Amino acid sequence: MRSRDILIILVGIVLVVSLLAAAGMRLEYINSQRLEMKLIANEPLKNAPPSLAFATVAMGAFRGLVVDVLWIRADRLKEEGQFFDAKQLAEWITTLQPRFAKVWEFQAWNMAYNISVAIPAEQPDQRWQWIKNGYELLRDKGIPNNPKSILLYRELGRIFQHKIGGITDDDQKYYKLQLALAMGPLLGPADPGPMSYRGVAGNDFFDALAEAPTEWSQVASDPNISPLITALKKADKAFEDNASFVSSYLSLRQNPARFDPAAFRVIDRFRGKKALENFDAFAKAYQLRSVWKLDPVVMRELNQTYGPVEDDPNIHYPLDWRHPDVHAIYWAIQGLRIAGNRPVKPSGKDRYSVDEENTDRIVAHSLQNLFRYGRIYIYDVQREQPSRPTPLSDPNAGVYTAKEIFLRPDLRMFYPYSLAITEIIPKYIDPNDLDFEDSHQVQMRNMFTNALFSFYQAGHIKRAQEIYIQLRELYPSRPEYRHPSVDVFARWYLKEELKNMSITNATEMIMMLLREAYFRYAMRDDDEAFGREKMAEEAYKVYVGQYHDEQRLQLPDFKLLRYNALLDFFNDQQYPVVLRQNLIARIRIERPELADQFTEIEQKFLQQVREQQSQ
Repeated sequence: MRSRDILIILVGIVLVVSLLAAAGMRLEYINSQRLEMKLIANEPLKNAPPSLAFATVAMGAFRGLVVDVLWIRADRLKEEGQFFDAKQLAEWITTLQPRFAKVWEFQAWNMAYNISVAIPAEQPDQRWQWIKNGYELLRDKGIPNNPKSILLYRELGRIFQHKIGGITDDDQKYYKLQLALAMGPLLGPADPGPMSYRGVAGNDFFDALAEAPTEWSQVASDPNISPLITALKKADKAFEDNASFVSSYLSLRQNPARFDPAAFRVIDRFRGKKALENFDAFAKAYQLRSVWKLDPVVMRELNQTYGPVEDDPNIHYPLDWRHPDVHAIYWAIQGLRIAGNRPVKPSGKDRYSVDEENTDRIVAHSLQNLFRYGRIYIYDVQREQPSRPTPLSDPNAGVYTAKEIFLRPDLRMFYPYSLAITEIIPKYIDPNDLDFEDSHQVQMRNMFTNALFSFYQAGHIKRAQEIYIQLRELYPSRPEYRHPSVDVFARWYLKEELKNMSITNATEMIMMLLREAYFRYAMRDDDEAFGREKMAEEAYKVYVGQYHDEQRLQLPDFKLLRYNALLDFFNDQQYPVVLRQNLIARIRIERPELADQFTEIEQKFLQQVREQQSQ
């Protein structure tokens, strides 16, 4: 071998050794960056059996086989109803392969739907904890590890929309109440005033949240706010730790008795000042970001896009973030923005994945739900302790005060729904098959028709007429929209609803309209109260007129139905006493035509109140 070749080989060896040494020196930095960027998927298992821990380490690159075995086993346990064991296996799988989105979905669904209902309905707090475990797992761990998986956003939105917002669970009202009570303190200014709108925080409050500082250091160094922080730290030891200062402040505003009285005196001293207002906005924005993972900037944007509309379509009022369907919209929109708009086909039907289409459905269905029952009312009600004898010495020992939640329609949500659905439909329609009506179009047609009737029965005839014109333009060939006016259509629609109803169902429908009218009247929602009462009267006339010549039982006199509806309303213990007292006061003063008929009901009700007070 020539000396020249030997020299080249030596130089090559030196270069290889040098490059390997240089690469080795960079390895520690590369591994630290991988760890920081969460690119390491082989973290050690915690609390795993020794055999599993050994297998995952020994098999190295073949750990995927371990995951497959665990996944098959977890699925079998789920089918056998062994949900707790399946949950443990799913936790190991997420540790082994945190980028496996399907297992995050499985585990969250298992906790929110399977494990929760395995607990007796008499323990709603335990059920609620498992539902929280489900959505917190997706929100706090699954999505951060898989930010581009629209499947997880869709599942998170579905838990809020269906499990919490739906009515299939025996304890669904408890879930809605817990969410509303948890969110309520974060959704209003320190001192309610012009920043609130009909009991819900106004747009300017959400502006304050969105523009608030995001870091503790920013407010701590603010010369206007630092005196407030210093004063609270001196007043109570609970404020000494900066890490828990915000949570302590929010607790102080809700439950001052837990703190030294000097702490609330500090609040009183700063009340009405800009320092307290600014810190309050920061604390609530900080809590929304850190605990609920809700970005106030995005919340404000969704308010401006999907918030309720009254007269001016350019003005959107804030969404009620106590409502589970609003949370469903937030996570669905986040999923579409971050992980959506990824066509799986170049054009035509099924261009987008099923998961993306179902995520869009969550937005549309949640807006539809808000139209149907988007208004939240929370009242204190008196209840008796179950299975607990009352001591003679303390007749009130078996009675406690609880909160009750009521959901009612919010017609202001129709316009946001119409905007959203008209943007969703073109995304999934096949441009080559214009005669085909897909599920989104069917949903829109049904929703528009129901909304028209809802506006009409609430007395908003002009709005109902506008929707009717839209339906005639959208569906010129459908015979139901060829009636000459919205009044004729509404009567036809009512007849269709009553056509196949038995006299019992017709009576129930009329009674429910009247009871809803009285509820609205007690809440001083007069327009909708009047509309529902008129619609009840119209339904009565239509039903009687349609069947007056048939040999069948006739409906009771309308005055008797109205009397019975009032009686049912006042005998329904789910409505708080104060609400029923409000109705008494209004009827006596403002509805003299009902006063005589109402006298007997009023006397019975007042006797009930006196008996409760004497107990």
